[in-house]
Amino acid sequence: MQTNLSSEAKSLERASEAEDILRSCVHCGFCNATCPTYQLLGNELDGPRGRIYLIKQVLEGHEVTEETQTHLDRCLSCRNCETTCPSGVRYHSLLDIGRAEVERRVGRSLGAKALRSGLRYVIPRKSIFATLFKAGQLARPFMPQKLKQKIPAAIALGKEPPQPRHSRRVLMLEGCVQPTLSPNTNASAARVLDRLSISVTPAQGAGCCGATDYHLNAHEQGLTRARRNIDAWWPAIEAGAEAVVISASGCGAFVKEYGHLLRHDKRYAAKAARVSEIAQDLVEVLAREPLENLRERQSKRVAFHCPCTLQHAQKLGGAVEEVLTGLGFELTAVENGHLCCGSAGTYSITQPELAMKLRDNKLDALEAEDPSEILTANIGCQTHLASAGRTPVRHWIELVDESLEK
Repeated sequence: MQTNLSSEAKSLERASEAEDILRSCVHCGFCNATCPTYQLLGNELDGPRGRIYLIKQVLEGHEVTEETQTHLDRCLSCRNCETTCPSGVRYHSLLDIGRAEVERRVGRSLGAKALRSGLRYVIPRKSIFATLFKAGQLARPFMPQKLKQKIPAAIALGKEPPQPRHSRRVLMLEGCVQPTLSPNTNASAARVLDRLSISVTPAQGAGCCGATDYHLNAHEQGLTRARRNIDAWWPAIEAGAEAVVISASGCGAFVKEYGHLLRHDKRYAAKAARVSEIAQDLVEVLAREPLENLRERQSKRVAFHCPCTLQHAQKLGGAVEEVLTGLGFELTAVENGHLCCGSAGTYSITQPELAMKLRDNKLDALEAEDPSEILTANIGCQTHLASAGRTPVRHWIELVDESLEK
């Protein structure tokens, strides 16, 4: 695609990256065929091709309006289009650049600013999120149904993870909302890894991966969180930790981008590249290990929802399914498994109407063959799907851990 960036756009830090991405797009439209929002809305500007054209106009100096912002906001950042694209367009990077520039030029209403600032303040801060969540649970009976759905009535208590005792060591990103919403996920992961003679080493000082800030256009704040995590992990990496293991695929997708996003930071570029190199989704670790050490008698019929951040961002579609079937579980067929469930980070809060439609469509597909439960690999998808109050939803590693106890 031919481009002619304005002089103002050329001064942006990532101008050359944006120009390269725009020029790689041949405007074929294959991306629209797999775009969830285009399928729902049928508007060219609510598909990747149309959004790329809007960002091109923005960077070429054309007028930017609230309508432009609306079409970009409606994107789930699911990266399904990248899986489909024959030209290898890095759409998600262009979207981050375009959204930030549109927000700078258009701004937002006070209500929208307050919502987004609140999300950025609460979600990355584990203790604040936990406190507000508990308060929300107390007030839940008096809430409107739409708000009540977002707050689970009960959370299964987490079990104690094993103490480190093996020579093989890995780090694990604890996450910001997962310890509150699904406290047993990382404990289950640590127990399964322990069964494979791998110990999880705690890392003091690591926190939110930075994705919430970054994807709400607070790029520098997101990168500050990335640098903080690198600092927290680095002593253990130098001491021989073989991987940074991440059980939430949304966080994993972002940590794997650290090297790219900090490549021009002289102080952190090399460390960030190393962290991205050894960052691994939990399934990547298990897939390399002798799973016969885990195989037990139990068999169960379940459905697996593969998050967009696992199949499209990390290119690990089918990996969890292979592990689960190898362990003796029966997986149901899921139609249109490539489509987003509507969670998409904070999307279910900022775009609730579209998110609910996508959630219900996804649940219809997941429940078509009557599974006993739904498994997934990302805390956002887990809580979003569970909010419908239909089939039980949990992280896949919890089922594996549970089967080993029988």
